[in-house]
Amino acid sequence: MFRRTFWFTAGAAAGVWASHKVNQKLQRLTPESLAAQAADKALDAGHRIKDFALDVRAGMLQREAELDDVLGLNAPPEGPDGLPAARRPALEGERYPVMYRARQKYPEKYPKHPNNRNEDH
Repeated sequence: MFRRTFWFTAGAAAGVWASHKVNQKLQRLTPESLAAQAADKALDAGHRIKDFALDVRAGMLQREAELDDVLGLNAPPEGPDGLPAARRPALEGERYPVMYRARQKYPEKYPKHPNNRNEDH
């Protein structure tokens, strides 16, 4: 008799445990639960992407500072009054000196007004 009671109790416990596990799995597969799981995973992915972007930004700033030091961009200006030296002016009356020289050499290839809208189209 004790043996039958033991196996009956063991079978009932296994049945309760199995039905509980099946119900848990079914609860996880409901549309609401699947939507909540997807939202949690999306939030987690968003946080990881944000952390990655912050790490990349920090690395960029560090590398930019290193390059500025190497190139001497952080050094004080060398002018007598503390201002950078003036730039060399372009040719008189021309914005683009290279185009000006090419226009002198090849006038048919580089017309005076290349963007004239009154031409035949």
